[in-house]
Amino acid sequence: MKYLKLIRYQNLLMLALMQLLFRYGFLKLQNIPLALNDWQYCLLVLSTVLIAAGGYVINNIFDQATDNDNKPNQVVVGKSVSETQAYNIYLALNIVGVGIGFYLSNVIAKPGFASIFIMIAATLYLYSTSLKQMMLIGNIIVALLLSFSVIIIGVFDLFPVTNAGNQQLMADLFSVLLDYAVFAFIINFIREIVKDLEDVNGDYNQGMNTLPIALGISRTAKLVLIISFIPLVLVISYINTYYMANNLHLATLYALLFVVAPLLYFIIKMASAKKTNHFHHLSIILKLVILFGLFSIAIVTYNIQHHA
Repeated sequence: MKYLKLIRYQNLLMLALMQLLFRYGFLKLQNIPLALNDWQYCLLVLSTVLIAAGGYVINNIFDQATDNDNKPNQVVVGKSVSETQAYNIYLALNIVGVGIGFYLSNVIAKPGFASIFIMIAATLYLYSTSLKQMMLIGNIIVALLLSFSVIIIGVFDLFPVTNAGNQQLMADLFSVLLDYAVFAFIINFIREIVKDLEDVNGDYNQGMNTLPIALGISRTAKLVLIISFIPLVLVISYINTYYMANNLHLATLYALLFVVAPLLYFIIKMASAKKTNHFHHLSIILKLVILFGLFSIAIVTYNIQHHA
């Protein structure tokens, strides 16, 4: 159990479930060829999860002092798990994760794609050691990595089997993945700033340069409030353009209830948020928005197939 706390298994389960849902709730139902068979795709999910888990481990190692200030009850490294054990776990997770990436890259006859897994692992290391201390850079990196976990599905499952005959169809499907990746990036970017608001005291004590430290809590909260209207407007526009225009009533209802409504709730609560527990609550709301938003792909696919 102590090792599960080290890797934040709940987030990893959500990541795995999301990738499986895109494969089996969307791509598998499109009557198209896919580059990976079922067990190979499961290896892709496993590789993504292992490298992400390694990112959590190295982040916990370098965040010991900050976590002691912000979340003393959640500190694992240095208490239930030694720093040496944590480093060994980090190395093992990355070696296996990148190794699987090498294998899959050769399976699809694109050995150069193995560099993607190395770059992700390296980026997560750099984030923990230096990038997260740079204002906004760390927030952008984390948001990009989550969105790339959606894009990598298309890179390994669609791109290798794209040819002149199915190029337009594959491009359309990849475009859908890209839309969801952009959504995940925007929401997670906002969530990272909210988490900085939640952790401002510990970050300040450790000499970090986050947006709340640079601008102050009040100004940063107002900025987040303004930025939050961007995904709200984009989601409503997307619903109107694609769901309602194609009479996808179930998908429209789902999006309104589980994406738009929580975003509106977030905006309303953000307007008066001032305390750490307020920001923690709002961070959870955005996490749910990401989860429900990405899961909507299955609802849309079902609605299209049963639309009559």
